[in-house]
Amino acid sequence: MLYAWYNILGTTGVATIVITYVLLQTEKLRSDSLYYSLLNAFGAALILISLYFEFNFPSFVVEFFWLLISLFGIGKYLVRNR
Repeated sequence: MLYAWYNILGTTGVATIVITYVLLQTEKLRSDSLYYSLLNAFGAALILISLYFEFNFPSFVVEFFWLLISLFGIGKYLVRNR
């Protein structure tokens, strides 16, 4: 089976989000840290890129809002730490 480059991106995005969640649950990362939101935004963006090539509406909706909420978290962090 051939694994397309966009599937590699999507899989990397999933791994990023899962690892970020593990770090949160093991208290190695705080939910109010910049890294938490950046990692989530990065993972969601990679998944959205892969979905451009193999579209799935429910997955698109989840990742779109995951990215939007992560961007909100980044903005909140930047305003709080001015």
